[in-house]
Amino acid sequence: MKQETGTKPKFKTKATANAEPALQELFLDEIMDLYWAENHLVKSLPKMIKAATSPALATAIEDHLKETEEHVSRLEQIFKLLGKEALAKKCDAMEGLTKEAEGIIESTGAGTATRDVGIILASQKVEHYEIASYGGLLQLAATLGLQEVAVLLEQTLGEEQTADALLTEVAENKINYTAAEES
Repeated sequence: MKQETGTKPKFKTKATANAEPALQELFLDEIMDLYWAENHLVKSLPKMIKAATSPALATAIEDHLKETEEHVSRLEQIFKLLGKEALAKKCDAMEGLTKEAEGIIESTGAGTATRDVGIILASQKVEHYEIASYGGLLQLAATLGLQEVAVLLEQTLGEEQTADALLTEVAENKINYTAAEES
């Protein structure tokens, strides 16, 4: 969150001590939600890797699995910075998104590009949920004056955005066209 001299701050900030307890509680609740979501993804992504036919897609998901494990570690760092125990709160949204991905895998033919397209779509839904979550929490951390937390959230947000762009690239380079030619 570097700021150049003479530019407006990226976010308005408010000292954490002056913030409403309800806002701080909401922030912690959402961190707990993301902690559950990221841990759930660590368990769910291997199923998607196994179901993928395209080596490029499997590699992209494998790489993101490694990043997701790092996201879990960063969230644990955030809990420490907040002086809180790392606790997970079930994330209904992520559970729904991963169930949807499992449904796509079950309803498409093994070894087909169509399945790979479905995996990409499901993966991008997950990425967009994470982008929205990390983006909102980044802004809220800055508002609460939690600069160290904001730096960690910003790092993860960037990785989520990169993963989303990579999935688009994988789809556009071949998979979508191959699926369009399948019978």
